[in-house]
Amino acid sequence: MRVVVTGAHGKVGRAAVKALAEAGHEVTAVDLTRPVWERPEPDAPRYQQADLTDAGQAFAVVHGAEAVVHAAALPDPSQNPPQVVFQNNLMATFNMIEAAVRFGVPRFVNISSETVPGFFFPERPFLPDYAPVDEEHPIRPQDPYALAKHFGEQLMDAAVRRSDIRCISLRPSWVQHEGNYERNLGPQVRDSSLVGAGLWSYIDVYDLADAIVLATESGLPGHEVFYIASPDNAGGHDFAEMLHRYHGDQIELRPLARQDASGISCAKAHRLLGWNPKRSWRDYLDENGRTRQG
Repeated sequence: MRVVVTGAHGKVGRAAVKALAEAGHEVTAVDLTRPVWERPEPDAPRYQQADLTDAGQAFAVVHGAEAVVHAAALPDPSQNPPQVVFQNNLMATFNMIEAAVRFGVPRFVNISSETVPGFFFPERPFLPDYAPVDEEHPIRPQDPYALAKHFGEQLMDAAVRRSDIRCISLRPSWVQHEGNYERNLGPQVRDSSLVGAGLWSYIDVYDLADAIVLATESGLPGHEVFYIASPDNAGGHDFAEMLHRYHGDQIELRPLARQDASGISCAKAHRLLGWNPKRSWRDYLDENGRTRQG
């Protein structure tokens, strides 16, 4: 298929472009990064610079596509003014799905966020109702990032009501790659008290890219939402014991697929997408949370 990938020069977008190209798709990479007039690298995808908060530019990049993977976004609410995060992330999503509907694009993959339920960046902190968290968990966002991602999922709902487009929203956990495992997850491997809102969850960027390919190729009708996280937790901790140690009975413990389970359940992605992650923090870090040598 002819696939447009937005945010193509970001952490998730780069991996998605590569995985989709390797799967045989014709990829157009879209980002805000200024293009350079040089001879392209062998097999490099076509690149188009665009500000997707501008509807005209969004329509221009979507024209002729058979699928859209929308990964472009400001990645959290903490490094830009709130109104900038909300306006950028929501309007880019609105413009892209609007263009896809108007041009009759049959498939749209929306990169949403694990933050949608609201307990990652709240001003008044609260805990999840239960763990592992799944797609049925109540949604109570406070911050502009999670709100925009939640509204983005609602835009997908509206699109499938008014057209024949098929939408999938992926909610990735904290995305890791070979260059940042030690910095991000190393402390959690060494010290389980560094729980974090995601309850030790994470996802390898290449496993996420595999999920994006499956979502792009999926024929699932309507709009489906999937969490994407590794099945194990950062550090390989006994999840039930750690949850009770640090949160007591404040979070209901639900059945676990394994002793070292993640704080996020991806059973739905396994069941409906056929997604099976292949990578773990153990491939990159030793038991002390340090980068493996050799």
